[in-house]
Amino acid sequence: MTNTSISFGLIGAGIMGERMLRAALAQPAEALRVAGIWDPSEEAMSRIATALPDARRQTDAAALIAASDCVYIASPPSSHLGHARAALAAGKAVFCEKPLAVDLDDARAFVTEAKERGAVNFPFASSLAVAKLDEWIAAGHVGTVSRVSIEVAFATWPRSWQADAAGWLDRTAQGGFTREVVSHFLFLTRRLVGPLADLSAKAAYPEASKSERQIDATLTAGGVPVVLTGSVGTTTKDDHNIWTLEGDKGAVRLCDWSHAERRRADGSWERDPDALPQEDARPIALKRQLEGVAKLTRGEPHHLATLTEALEVQEIVETILKAH
Repeated sequence: MTNTSISFGLIGAGIMGERMLRAALAQPAEALRVAGIWDPSEEAMSRIATALPDARRQTDAAALIAASDCVYIASPPSSHLGHARAALAAGKAVFCEKPLAVDLDDARAFVTEAKERGAVNFPFASSLAVAKLDEWIAAGHVGTVSRVSIEVAFATWPRSWQADAAGWLDRTAQGGFTREVVSHFLFLTRRLVGPLADLSAKAAYPEASKSERQIDATLTAGGVPVVLTGSVGTTTKDDHNIWTLEGDKGAVRLCDWSHAERRRADGSWERDPDALPQEDARPIALKRQLEGVAKLTRGEPHHLATLTEALEVQEIVETILKAH
């Protein structure tokens, strides 16, 4: 590894793996080079070969790890730590999708093992909309924070564009919207407000063998009350979410992933005029995430979600899912 360019390898060629691969291939070679991608599914690898023929396809996980300075892990959650530990044993940095693991004790042990050599892909760490919220908060538009609310809703679960992954995304062992979506907003709350604690929750599983269909929870972030609700079948949208931060001087919120809004004195909401739709905002956030990956790999300070932050989020998520 040189002082500037890093070699980036990807394990998992599903939706997230392909999305990250496209972003990595778009980076300047002097900053980041793609070492290749590997997935145990021949069908997934064939799809990548057709869609992105210039991307190198490695023969197995060991070859991928050997060719990389940093390994991105976007396989199903039950396989995350096996690949992550193999990469760390080879002296490589790890950038992992959430959750870290399906077993909390194993996730805790891994965080102790990995220390500063890993990070987790929570894109809100690089979001322009979140940066705008942070700017408004710093400017005093919220004042003393008094409350956070998180609302997520889905027409169906999994979302229509995830139907091919329903085999694990709609099962209790690895899937569900609390792990897949709510975790992002818990990370956002942790990053902007403070440590998460004091959880009281309930999850509903009305469909046998399927993941949760509703959650209700209260907790605190840095001592600030947080109210969380999530449900399936309560909106016509694939995915609808609102994260709101209120204080004694005003309120700000994030709507549908990428729209920062500020509450006016009359109670109406004003959208950031520079707000981008999610399809335009996502590539920018991914680019900024990959810039953080390069810093992580070189051992430099970075803005990515730390393993400790990700573990704290996972502790809350798994406790919610057991509360039924």
